[in-house]
Amino acid sequence: MMLLLIKSLATGFITGLVFAFFRLPIPAPGVLAGVVGIVGIYLGYVLISWWRL
Repeated sequence: MMLLLIKSLATGFITGLVFAFFRLPIPAPGVLAGVVGIVGIYLGYVLISWWRL
């Protein structure tokens, strides 16, 4: 699990570097509402995954 988190963080970091290098807009929500929406999507997925077990 920890290795997966480290790989995800590294992938995000490298993606951010590439976007900054080419002066492209960041591919992530820039406001708190966008971040909360992503967390909501994840929590909904987890809830349904537990429910189907």
